[in-house]
This record gives sequence, structure tokens and C-alpha cells, in this order.
Amino acid sequence: MSRTLLVSGQPGAYPTIGHALADAPPDALISIAAGTYLETLELVDVTVTLAALAGAKVVIDGTGADRPALRAKNGAVSLHGIEVRAGISVDDSALTLRHCTVTGGRRPAISIRGSAGFAVTDCTVSQAEQGIVVDGASGRLEGTTISDVTGDGIIIGMGADPAIRNCAVTGAGLRGIYIYQYGRPVIEGCEVSRTGAEGISVAQHSTPVIRNCSVTDARGVGIAVAADCAGTLESCRVENTAQPGVALADGATTTVIAGAASGGGPAGQGLEALLGELDAMTGLAEVKAEVRALVDELQVNEWRRRAGLPVGAASHHLIFAGAPGTGKTTVARIYGRLLKALGVLPHGKFREVTRRDLVGQYIGHTAEKTSLVFEEAVGGVLFIDEAYTLSRAGASGGDFGQEAIDTLVKLMEDHRDEVAVIVAGYTGEMADFLSANPGLASRFGKTVEFGDYTPDELLDIIGRMVSAGEYELDPAAAPVLIRYFARISGGPNFGNARDARRLFEGVRKAQSQRLRQIDRLPTVDQLRAMLVDDVLVATAD
Repeated sequence: MSRTLLVSGQPGAYPTIGHALADAPPDALISIAAGTYLETLELVDVTVTLAALAGAKVVIDGTGADRPALRAKNGAVSLHGIEVRAGISVDDSALTLRHCTVTGGRRPAISIRGSAGFAVTDCTVSQAEQGIVVDGASGRLEGTTISDVTGDGIIIGMGADPAIRNCAVTGAGLRGIYIYQYGRPVIEGCEVSRTGAEGISVAQHSTPVIRNCSVTDARGVGIAVAADCAGTLESCRVENTAQPGVALADGATTTVIAGAASGGGPAGQGLEALLGELDAMTGLAEVKAEVRALVDELQVNEWRRRAGLPVGAASHHLIFAGAPGTGKTTVARIYGRLLKALGVLPHGKFREVTRRDLVGQYIGHTAEKTSLVFEEAVGGVLFIDEAYTLSRAGASGGDFGQEAIDTLVKLMEDHRDEVAVIVAGYTGEMADFLSANPGLASRFGKTVEFGDYTPDELLDIIGRMVSAGEYELDPAAAPVLIRYFARISGGPNFGNARDARRLFEGVRKAQSQRLRQIDRLPTVDQLRAMLVDDVLVATAD
């Protein structure tokens, strides 16, 4: 079993991180109390986790030394919630950084070499010669901000193939991202801004995949690809850079897809990327098919319009019918962004309301409230959840709900090409809602039915929550969860994904109660582990 060592100024604890490392066995967890530790760490053939105690500000400060504050080789090191001043350098050592702040001074803030792998998530990197340098390594860089570096923000070289997702590079003296010497990264959803040279530069036989990224305010061109390079540019946005926004040298064989050019669509809003986001949702096969059919129709209409051909009338207003927790709100958000990507609506803003937001306290007040909400949604999506409560049969409080419906019918007709109205609720109740006004049903182009999730699909949803929370669920818990979801799915108050979320929180609570009963600080593995017993506690009647 791994051992936990405490570093603090208290009697009996280790006074420095170096002292704790000298006694640390393999796989040790070193928990560090708040403070600034003026030391440099040399880790060779060491496997260790350094973690700040909850709420503690821990700084490892190697400023002024002739080497990085932390250097590791031939092992594995993890840092959680720690600030490192004067850089991190690893060679053939696995590296995990989570919620860390790293500065580099006159060296790279983070330098990774070799094939041991790395994971850098939700970190801040700044004040360095280069931000992050990756040579020959695989791994992932996610949710991290690199800012105010004198050279390049991110350098990928020597055949490295990391996944870089949802990161931001801003304020680089040279290039935002530089890919060279056969680099093969996948870069998705990243933002590059305020660079002294190119936003993204690809050179020396590199073949990156750059998808759903934005480059703005670069003194050089937005994206530059050298002659001997390939790869893919997909759905990227380049604005306010040197011309051309995207420069492909003669001999470059890069594939350019969907708006990877100056003035292209916004980052992350390409059709295929959004449809991929829809496809990544659990279940909902029929819903996905319906949305794809709508997109196909709208896309062809746009092509016909550009060709000068007549276009049939197509309503953007939809009815989402089904039980709570079946993904209606999430799909509505994606649908709005799809309409923006297609050029049907000017922006993808999403206004979600219920009866309370539309219905006033006296005759005339409701029309005013409804009109104001509608105006706020023009250009995007107005999503009305539990819309059936507006009908006379479902409302309490006079006919004020009916006034909201009548106002909506007129506004939807007057602004039919400027907004998408999506009403959502139980299938049966939505039929009563549509009968509340003779013109209401005709305003909607289609009803999309959202079925209940199966027990297997709810297990997948739970699995995603577990992964997102950086937990690990015992595989033996799967049958317990399947039986639980099969038992509750036939109930009148079944909440689908909402019940999955409620159960996940219950399992977390059971795990917390279990860990509080042990007489020592839990290890990282224990903090991550969700056991069958935790699930049994959470699923008990």
C-alpha cells in the first residue's frame, strides 16, 4: 500500500519536500502544507505524487538556481494544486499536472522529452522563455492557459503526437503554437491570440490535425503551413492577422475543411464538429436522426438560395416531447449553434425560460413580459421548458398563461426567420398545449420525440460523470447499477439522466462517509475509488 508523508512546519512532519522525498517509498503521496518552499527537486527513478493540502497555497520556488525547480527522469511524478517557479523539466518520466501554476523565468515553463507520456490539465503557464515544449512525447494538454511568454507559447516536435484540447495561448513574443520535425498533434477547441509572429506555424514534415480553433490578433499570418507538411485544418476561425489568414506553401498537402480561412465560421461551430457533439451524447438515436434531417434540409435550402433557385418555406420552430432528463435542453443548445453555423440565425445565443418568466400578475402584464423575453432571444433560440403549463388546462392563476400563448403565436409569425422557438414537455401534455390556440400547432415544423434512457445508457451516463470527476468506478458495480436503473425506470417520477446525476452524488456522499472513517489521510487512489459498497449504500431504498 502506498504511503502518505506530510510536509509542514509542525513537529513530527517533514520540514521540506526534499526531506520527505529522501524517505519516500515508491508510489508515495507527499501532502504539503501551505508555504513557499525554497528548494529545487531532482527526481531520478522516482514515482511520487506531490499534492497541496486542501485549500493550501503551496509554492516550490527555484528562482535563482541554475536548473529547473523540478527535474525528473525515468520515473513518474504527479503534482496537484501546486505553484512551481523556475520551471519543470522531465526526461523519459511520466508527468501529471493538475490545477498547477508554472512559471519558467529564462527557461521553458514546462519541458517534456521522451516517450513516458504526460497529462497537463487545468493549469496556468506564464512568464517563461517558452510556455510548454513537447519533444517526442505522447500525452494530453487540456484546459490550460499559456500567457506572457517571450518566445513560442507551445512547441511540438520530434514526432510528438499529443492531444491539445480547449487551451488558450495569449501574449506570445513569437508563435502561439509551433509544430516542427514530424510533429503530429491533434489540436482541438484552442484559442491563440496576441502573438508576435504566426498564430500557428507548421514546419518540417509535420502532420497536425487542427480543428475548431481560433487565431486572432497575430502580427504574422494566422496559420502557416510549410511546403513539406500535411495534416488537416477544419472549422477554424482566423481574424485580424497578417494576410493571408491561412498560408499554405506550394507543396503543402494539408486538407482544409469547413471554414479554415480568414473570416471563417467561429471556432468550434463547424457543422461536422457540432454534429459530432450531438453524436457523442448517449442514446437518442431517433433524435439525432431527426436533427440531422433538419440540418440536411436547411443546408440544401441555403445552397439553392445561393444558386438563385426557389426555396420552400421551412420553420425553425420545434416541439421537443418527452420526459425530464432526456437531453432536451442540451440538444436545443446544439440545434441553435447548428442554425448559426448554417447562417440561418445570426448568433447561437440560447434563452431558456419557463412559465414564470412569461406570465405576469394581471391582464396586459403577461404580453409585456412575453414580448420582452422574445425580443431578447431574437437571432437565437428561445427554449420554453414545461411549455404545457401555459395552457389553460395546466395553468393555475386565471388565463394569464393563455395570454402568453396568444402573444407567442403572433411573435413567432412576425419574426419567423429571426428566431427559433423550441417548446418542451411531456408528450401528452404538449398535445393539450398545442390545442390552446388555433394557430399554434402550425407554427412548429416538427415534433421530436425524446424516449427514456435504457439502463445500459444510464450506466454510460454515470460512467461519464465518474470520468469527468476523476473518479474510478469498480467494474463490479455495473450490474448493481443496471439492476437499480431497471427497477426505477418504470416509476411515475423517473427522471432519466437527472436520476443518474442524483445517484452519482449519492455514491460520492457514501464514498466520503467511508473515507472519513479511516484513521489516516487517504491516498490518491483511495480518493478516486468508488467501490461497490458505495453504490449499494446509494441505491438502498
